[in-house]
Amino acid sequence: MHRFAKLLDFLKNDSGATSIEYAILAAGVGIAILATVNTLGTNLNAKWTTVSTALR
Repeated sequence: MHRFAKLLDFLKNDSGATSIEYAILAAGVGIAILATVNTLGTNLNAKWTTVSTALR
């Protein structure tokens, strides 16, 4: 019966779910940062190209 009680305790434990939720949140934030940096980099590159062309 002792093993069965440990199994029930293990199945009732949901502390790992919080870790998974934080990992999903961190991945979402990382994707948002990458998308923003990529967009800003593209826009900044276009601006520098415009300035470079105007100076020639």
